[in-house]
Amino acid sequence: MAQGRNAISRQIIKAMSVFGGVQALTILCSIVRTKLVAVWIGPVGIGLFGIYNSAIDMINNIANMGIRSSSVRDISIEVERGNRQRIAEIICVVRRWTWALSAAAALLMLATAPLLSKWTFGDDNHSLGFIMLSVAVMLTALVNCEQSILQGTRRLRRLAQVGVCSAAVGLAVSVPLFYFLRDDSIVLSIIAYSAAAAFFAWKFRNKDFSSTQVTLSYKETATRGAGFVRLGFFMTLGSFLAMLSSYIFIAYLNHEAGTATVGHYQAGYTLIHRYAALIFTAIGTEYYPRLAAVCHSKLRTGLFASQEINIVLTVLVAIISLFILFRQLVVNILYSSDFNVIIPFITYASLGIVFQAISQCMAYVIIAKGKGKTYIVTESTSTIIGLALNILFFNIAGLDGLGWAYAVWYIAYTIIVGIVYFNQFKFTLHRSTIFMASYATIMALAAIATMNLGLWPLTAVVAIIAVAVCFTSLRRKFR
Repeated sequence: MAQGRNAISRQIIKAMSVFGGVQALTILCSIVRTKLVAVWIGPVGIGLFGIYNSAIDMINNIANMGIRSSSVRDISIEVERGNRQRIAEIICVVRRWTWALSAAAALLMLATAPLLSKWTFGDDNHSLGFIMLSVAVMLTALVNCEQSILQGTRRLRRLAQVGVCSAAVGLAVSVPLFYFLRDDSIVLSIIAYSAAAAFFAWKFRNKDFSSTQVTLSYKETATRGAGFVRLGFFMTLGSFLAMLSSYIFIAYLNHEAGTATVGHYQAGYTLIHRYAALIFTAIGTEYYPRLAAVCHSKLRTGLFASQEINIVLTVLVAIISLFILFRQLVVNILYSSDFNVIIPFITYASLGIVFQAISQCMAYVIIAKGKGKTYIVTESTSTIIGLALNILFFNIAGLDGLGWAYAVWYIAYTIIVGIVYFNQFKFTLHRSTIFMASYATIMALAAIATMNLGLWPLTAVVAIIAVAVCFTSLRRKFR
């Protein structure tokens, strides 16, 4: 059993190293892009990026019907069984449905452009920007399709190549746009990135099953795709509610405090997700397909979840403590001194990352088991709580309060998902996982408290301990 756990741990760590490297390069490109926007355009540019991308995500979630997540689940199960014919048929169905849904998403963006402009900015002056972004909406849907196929068939290296090449080329095209067009470059840079991602997603798409003959009529395609849609509908609704909540809060923030405050909020929120993405990308990319393939086994599912939480928290605690220690330096490098106001926000929000890791590992079990109704209940409850906490804490403490709102939100989400995980599915977590969760929480609180009290040498001690524990633990897994 110990050898089995170590094998799982090595698999998790390998995925983290591969996709951590991809994320590091992607983040580097994003750092340069964000830095240029912050310097050449300012907080307003960061705010526009957040507003436009929120609209794209919201429209895409409505139109894609959760096919990416549901298709990854079905493909992973057939890969585990070794059924090439079935895999080829699923891929064919996914691609056909995606083309239809991506066109529908673009049309939806075109139709709602004036409304989005009026709701967000209070006028019709940005309608053209939303209309142009219909291209990005369609391209993003197509990219998600090919990525889901690569993820489900476990072609992780190709998936990594798509991410790296897209980020590099998207940045190269965006730089001259930012310099020469300034405010007017935001929409064009988003489209340029989407076009680069679509090109490389097509270039590195999975061709392993192209020789397998598939004879599916469009009627059969519609019937089989309906299975993805049934499960995907609940995922889409959950994601849409989250995106809608984000969009509503950003619009509220823009109305109450202005676009510059939205820019500060987006900068802090992006920064929190940026360092966490080094880890969470591995969870979504490698852990979910592996979990879906064994979802019929209670023992293996519980083992995988416990191991994932252990490894993720071990690495995250080291990253969080270092991030808090060097928080001002990070903000000044990534943005500028004008963004120092976000330092309390990102500090308090760091605690939420610990609970985000725990809750996501358990939440993927719900998706892997195909429990759509349960998923939508947990996600909608979490979304309502998150929006309420954001508005409440912003009114109480301004931008700083949003950091505490983030932390409290993920604590609440962990409780919600934990009720399902333990009570409905009757799963358990290993004692070592409970210990690791407690250790991670204490270390994060210690780093936050010591840094806020000006006791940075003690924060450095916390960081050194966390890094030492991380290094020792990971080294033991490879013995």
